[in-house]
Amino acid sequence: MNYLAHAYLSFNQPPILAGNLFSDFVKGKQVNQYPEEVQKGILLHRAIDSFTDEHAATREAKNIFKPHYRLYSAAFIDVSYDHFLANDWQQFTDDSLSEFSQQVYDSLDKYLDLCPEPFKRMFPYMKQQNWLYNYRNRSGIEKSFAGVVHRAAYLTDSQTAFKLFEDNYHKLQQYYADFFPALHQFAYHRLQNM
Repeated sequence: MNYLAHAYLSFNQPPILAGNLFSDFVKGKQVNQYPEEVQKGILLHRAIDSFTDEHAATREAKNIFKPHYRLYSAAFIDVSYDHFLANDWQQFTDDSLSEFSQQVYDSLDKYLDLCPEPFKRMFPYMKQQNWLYNYRNRSGIEKSFAGVVHRAAYLTDSQTAFKLFEDNYHKLQQYYADFFPALHQFAYHRLQNM
Protein backbone atom coordinates (compact mmCIF):
# COMPACT_ATOMS: atom_id res chain seq x y z
CA MET A 1 0.00 0.00 0.00
CA ASN A 2 1.06 3.60 -0.46
CA TYR A 3 0.94 6.64 1.82
CA LEU A 4 -2.83 7.10 2.05
CA ALA A 5 -3.52 3.50 3.04
CA HIS A 6 -0.67 3.45 5.55
CA ALA A 7 -2.00 6.65 7.09
CA TYR A 8 -5.56 5.32 7.17
CA LEU A 9 -4.44 2.02 8.68
CA SER A 10 -2.75 3.83 11.57
CA PHE A 11 -6.21 4.13 13.15
CA ASN A 12 -5.82 7.76 14.29
CA GLN A 13 -2.85 7.03 16.55
CA PRO A 14 -0.17 9.71 15.93
CA PRO A 15 2.98 7.74 16.88
CA ILE A 16 1.74 4.73 14.87
CA LEU A 17 1.07 7.09 11.95
CA ALA A 18 4.59 8.54 12.09
CA GLY A 19 6.28 5.13 12.06
CA ASN A 20 3.87 3.75 9.48
CA LEU A 21 4.54 6.61 7.05
CA PHE A 22 8.32 6.83 7.30
CA SER A 23 8.93 3.09 7.65
CA ASP A 24 10.31 2.71 4.11
CA PHE A 25 13.26 4.87 5.17
CA VAL A 26 14.08 2.68 8.21
CA LYS A 27 16.24 -0.33 7.43
CA GLY A 28 16.40 -3.54 9.45
CA LYS A 29 17.29 -3.05 13.11
CA GLN A 30 17.28 0.75 12.86
CA VAL A 31 13.70 0.29 14.08
CA ASN A 32 15.14 -0.06 17.60
CA GLN A 33 16.28 3.57 17.58
CA TYR A 34 12.70 4.83 17.82
CA PRO A 35 10.24 5.14 20.74
CA GLU A 36 8.16 2.03 21.31
CA GLU A 37 4.89 3.35 19.82
CA VAL A 38 6.70 4.61 16.71
CA GLN A 39 8.38 1.19 16.42
CA LYS A 40 4.90 -0.34 16.36
CA GLY A 41 4.02 1.88 13.40
CA ILE A 42 7.16 0.80 11.54
CA LEU A 43 6.44 -2.87 12.21
CA LEU A 44 2.78 -2.43 11.27
CA HIS A 45 3.88 -0.92 7.95
CA ARG A 46 6.07 -3.94 7.26
CA ALA A 47 3.23 -6.33 8.14
CA ILE A 48 0.82 -4.42 5.87
CA ASP A 49 3.30 -4.60 2.99
CA SER A 50 3.79 -8.36 3.46
CA PHE A 51 0.05 -9.01 3.66
CA THR A 52 -0.52 -6.89 0.55
CA ASP A 53 2.20 -8.59 -1.49
CA GLU A 54 1.00 -12.08 -0.55
CA HIS A 55 -2.71 -11.49 -1.15
CA ALA A 56 -4.14 -13.31 -4.19
CA ALA A 57 -5.81 -10.15 -5.57
CA THR A 58 -2.53 -8.24 -5.47
CA ARG A 59 -0.62 -11.05 -7.14
CA GLU A 60 -3.19 -11.01 -9.95
CA ALA A 61 -3.17 -7.20 -10.17
CA LYS A 62 0.63 -7.10 -10.54
CA ASN A 63 0.31 -9.05 -13.79
CA ILE A 64 -1.14 -5.91 -15.41
CA PHE A 65 2.14 -4.01 -14.93
CA LYS A 66 4.66 -6.86 -14.77
CA PRO A 67 5.38 -7.23 -18.53
CA HIS A 68 6.61 -3.62 -18.65
CA TYR A 69 7.81 -2.98 -15.10
CA ARG A 70 8.73 -6.34 -13.55
CA LEU A 71 9.65 -5.89 -9.86
CA TYR A 72 8.29 -2.33 -9.85
CA SER A 73 4.80 -3.60 -10.70
CA ALA A 74 4.08 -3.73 -6.94
CA ALA A 75 4.77 0.00 -6.58
CA PHE A 76 2.23 0.82 -9.28
CA ILE A 77 -0.34 -1.43 -7.61
CA ASP A 78 0.25 0.34 -4.28
CA VAL A 79 -0.46 3.73 -5.87
CA SER A 80 -3.51 2.32 -7.68
CA TYR A 81 -4.91 0.94 -4.44
CA ASP A 82 -4.53 4.37 -2.81
CA HIS A 83 -6.59 5.85 -5.65
CA PHE A 84 -9.40 3.39 -5.04
CA LEU A 85 -9.22 3.93 -1.27
CA ALA A 86 -9.46 7.71 -1.82
CA ASN A 87 -12.59 7.10 -3.90
CA ASP A 88 -14.09 4.43 -1.65
CA TRP A 89 -17.28 6.05 -0.33
CA GLN A 90 -17.42 3.55 2.51
CA GLN A 91 -14.15 5.02 3.79
CA PHE A 92 -14.13 8.67 2.66
CA THR A 93 -16.34 11.43 1.36
CA ASP A 94 -14.69 14.30 -0.49
CA ASP A 95 -14.77 16.44 2.67
CA SER A 96 -13.64 13.70 5.02
CA LEU A 97 -10.67 12.84 2.77
CA SER A 98 -9.65 16.49 2.75
CA GLU A 99 -10.00 16.70 6.52
CA PHE A 100 -8.16 13.41 7.06
CA SER A 101 -5.27 14.53 4.82
CA GLN A 102 -4.84 17.74 6.79
CA GLN A 103 -4.95 15.85 10.11
CA VAL A 104 -2.19 13.54 8.87
CA TYR A 105 0.05 16.47 7.86
CA ASP A 106 -0.57 18.24 11.18
CA SER A 107 0.19 15.07 13.11
CA LEU A 108 3.40 14.38 11.16
CA ASP A 109 4.60 17.95 11.77
CA LYS A 110 4.87 17.04 15.46
CA TYR A 111 7.09 14.02 14.69
CA LEU A 112 9.43 15.58 12.13
CA ASP A 113 12.37 15.61 14.54
CA LEU A 114 12.14 11.81 14.69
CA CYS A 115 11.74 11.28 10.95
CA PRO A 116 14.63 9.95 8.82
CA GLU A 117 16.27 12.65 6.68
CA PRO A 118 14.90 11.43 3.31
CA PHE A 119 11.36 11.58 4.68
CA LYS A 120 11.99 15.04 6.14
CA ARG A 121 13.11 16.25 2.71
CA MET A 122 10.09 14.72 0.97
CA PHE A 123 7.41 15.72 3.49
CA PRO A 124 7.12 19.42 2.53
CA TYR A 125 6.30 18.36 -1.05
CA MET A 126 3.77 15.81 0.19
CA LYS A 127 2.05 18.48 2.25
CA GLN A 128 2.30 21.36 -0.25
CA GLN A 129 1.03 19.25 -3.16
CA ASN A 130 -1.48 17.45 -0.91
CA TRP A 131 -0.51 13.99 -2.09
CA LEU A 132 -2.96 12.20 0.19
CA TYR A 133 -5.99 14.04 -1.13
CA ASN A 134 -4.78 14.02 -4.72
CA TYR A 135 -4.72 10.22 -4.88
CA ARG A 136 -8.44 10.76 -5.52
CA ASN A 137 -7.75 12.32 -8.94
CA ARG A 138 -6.40 10.54 -11.97
CA SER A 139 -3.99 13.44 -12.49
CA GLY A 140 -2.65 12.77 -8.98
CA ILE A 141 -2.12 9.12 -9.88
CA GLU A 142 -0.33 10.12 -13.07
CA LYS A 143 2.05 12.29 -10.99
CA SER A 144 2.51 9.49 -8.44
CA PHE A 145 3.43 7.06 -11.22
CA ALA A 146 5.96 9.60 -12.49
CA GLY A 147 7.34 9.76 -8.93
CA VAL A 148 7.75 5.96 -8.85
CA VAL A 149 9.72 6.12 -12.11
CA HIS A 150 11.81 9.07 -10.88
CA ARG A 151 12.86 7.14 -7.74
CA ALA A 152 13.51 3.87 -9.60
CA ALA A 153 16.99 3.01 -10.71
CA TYR A 154 16.15 1.55 -14.11
CA LEU A 155 12.84 3.08 -15.19
CA THR A 156 12.34 6.00 -17.55
CA ASP A 157 8.70 5.83 -18.68
CA SER A 158 5.61 6.38 -16.50
CA GLN A 159 3.14 7.01 -19.34
CA THR A 160 2.88 3.30 -20.15
CA ALA A 161 2.01 2.61 -16.50
CA PHE A 162 -0.66 5.30 -16.53
CA LYS A 163 -2.13 3.92 -19.76
CA LEU A 164 -2.21 0.43 -18.23
CA PHE A 165 -3.96 1.92 -15.19
CA GLU A 166 -6.55 3.65 -17.38
CA ASP A 167 -7.09 0.63 -19.66
CA ASN A 168 -7.52 -1.73 -16.69
CA TYR A 169 -9.27 0.70 -14.35
CA HIS A 170 -12.32 -1.44 -13.51
CA LYS A 171 -10.28 -4.60 -13.17
CA LEU A 172 -7.90 -2.85 -10.73
CA GLN A 173 -10.87 -1.43 -8.84
CA GLN A 174 -12.22 -4.96 -8.41
CA TYR A 175 -8.87 -6.22 -7.14
CA TYR A 176 -8.94 -3.41 -4.57
CA ALA A 177 -12.51 -4.34 -3.54
CA ASP A 178 -11.51 -8.01 -3.19
CA PHE A 179 -8.49 -7.10 -1.09
CA PHE A 180 -8.97 -4.02 1.08
CA PRO A 181 -11.54 -5.27 3.64
CA ALA A 182 -9.23 -8.18 4.49
CA LEU A 183 -6.27 -5.81 4.82
CA HIS A 184 -8.24 -3.46 7.08
CA GLN A 185 -9.19 -6.33 9.38
CA PHE A 186 -5.64 -7.72 9.36
CA ALA A 187 -4.05 -4.34 10.20
CA TYR A 188 -6.55 -3.61 12.96
CA HIS A 189 -5.96 -6.98 14.67
CA ARG A 190 -2.20 -6.82 14.18
CA LEU A 191 -2.05 -3.41 15.87
CA GLN A 192 -4.23 -4.61 18.78
CA ASN A 193 -1.84 -7.50 19.39
CA MET A 194 1.44 -5.57 19.27
